[in-house]
Amino acid sequence: MKKLVEQLTLELETAFEKAGYDKKYAVVTLSNRPDLCEYQCNGAMAAAKAYHKAPILIANEVVEALSESACFQKAEAVAPGFINMTLDAGFVSSYLKAMSSEEKLGVNAPEKQKTIIIDYGGANVAKPLHVGHLRSAVIGESVKRIARYVGHRVIGDVHLGDWGYQMGLVITELKKRKPNLSYFDDSFTGEYPKEPPFTIAELEEIYPTASAYAKEHGDYKEEALHATYLLQNGHRGYTAIWQHIMNVSVTDLKKNYGALNVEFDLWKGEADAQPYIPSMVEYLKKEGYAHLDQGALVVDVKEETDTKEIPPCMILKSDGAALYDTTDLATLIEREKLYQPDEVIYITDKRQELHFIQVFRCAKKTGIVRKETELTFIGFGTMNGKDGKPFKTRDGGVMRLEYLIADINEEMYKKIAQNRTVAESEAKETARKVALSALKYGDLSNQAAKDYVFDVDRFTSFEGNTGPYILYTIVRIKSILGRYAETGKNVQTCEFKEADSASAKALMLEAAKFNQVIENAYDELAPHKICAYIYDLSNAFNRFYHETKILAEENEEKQAGYIALLDITKRILETCIDMLGFEAPERM
Repeated sequence: MKKLVEQLTLELETAFEKAGYDKKYAVVTLSNRPDLCEYQCNGAMAAAKAYHKAPILIANEVVEALSESACFQKAEAVAPGFINMTLDAGFVSSYLKAMSSEEKLGVNAPEKQKTIIIDYGGANVAKPLHVGHLRSAVIGESVKRIARYVGHRVIGDVHLGDWGYQMGLVITELKKRKPNLSYFDDSFTGEYPKEPPFTIAELEEIYPTASAYAKEHGDYKEEALHATYLLQNGHRGYTAIWQHIMNVSVTDLKKNYGALNVEFDLWKGEADAQPYIPSMVEYLKKEGYAHLDQGALVVDVKEETDTKEIPPCMILKSDGAALYDTTDLATLIEREKLYQPDEVIYITDKRQELHFIQVFRCAKKTGIVRKETELTFIGFGTMNGKDGKPFKTRDGGVMRLEYLIADINEEMYKKIAQNRTVAESEAKETARKVALSALKYGDLSNQAAKDYVFDVDRFTSFEGNTGPYILYTIVRIKSILGRYAETGKNVQTCEFKEADSASAKALMLEAAKFNQVIENAYDELAPHKICAYIYDLSNAFNRFYHETKILAEENEEKQAGYIALLDITKRILETCIDMLGFEAPERM
């Protein structure tokens, strides 16, 4: 199905050609003066230069050629050469009828379905999720859902930090506390216990304790580094401990990501890349891509067009140790082998941009990925407190993500409980859904690259540009549709009618933008565009609702037209919030 602006552009192209001008000037856009018109075309201004003719004369000729078009109620030329257009109400209602009959509301399947891997989450095992993990999870989940809705095959990978110095620290501290465990007995040949020697609470306490101790005690740090080396070289007991760490951590991570309605298809990590590193290093040496620089093995990735210094991509440190560059390149080799992706999207803190420039260039230069494979980096800004600094707890520490979620749930529960229309049995579940909308919408409504202020009071408000406001709008529509159905009438058989008021037409025009908004949000990997759209759509609905007697309308045909409009508005809003990663309750 053509987007609305595409249909209008075709009408303008025909009119330009009919008037004797090149159709390339028929560029239609939303009006920047909605008080004057709904759509506009400024092509006559550009055509004037090519045809050495006053733009107003060209505009008038094009408008004359548009007079027979069924799309427009009015088209007029305005000095110095603008073409202002107001759409025909019947054309708009017909367009919505066609949209409503399509499963994806007019979003066309891609010409070529791509396989896309999205690398997001980035949690470290043995550590709890904290607020710094929020943006990667929330943005990545939304980008994944948008790409899937558009029609691509999308694989979400959490890409855990599970294979570094932190593992050696945990093993060393555990050995210090429980030296008699069989994992530390090199002569032990039996089966190791199936139950882990720690709980998740103990594991999360072990790492920071060990990390702090290592900073003050060099011998302890050396022992942890040696434990890391032994683990990475197959030590049997340490491998068994590592597997326990993974099992306990991943179980807890799945629970916490689940609270955010975030799901990963792959629970892979740096450890999965390790088998590919030796052959990759050998290949880079053999083919002459890598060379030694002060003892380290590097690949030069600087390009002539660079305006700032781009350091080499470091493959191995001078002591032979692998780095993030190494594991990310090896992970690309694994992904190419297992999934042959057309695109890999990384979603991390924007401060990692240089790292990904180096990795992407190295992967392309060395043939680790195919030339046609797209490598995309989405860098996000920080979530700040009201003081403008990175969000902290009241005592200045980094807040655990589950505590932040619990705080917002509690705040929303207090507000929901004040609303006597929701039964107590529903209140907590309703509060959880609305709180999640507050948290996710509060983040996603900002452009990813920008920092934003986390304001619980504003995010949980039922007024303004917030998740709860969007959900309240959906619940209001559900209520009206439910009461209509209770009278014995069928919502699904209602037919669209021409708008009989300015607010009805404004709502129709907003609804008709859906497929274009989703396409733009996918092309730019920008969930904030969907947020901006559903806020406008919700505002348009609420204006219509306050100005229109819907259930009290006595003319059944007119009423059915209103109901059809409400139904497609609800479908669009519910589809959009699903792409943002939350859902609406039945009542609020």
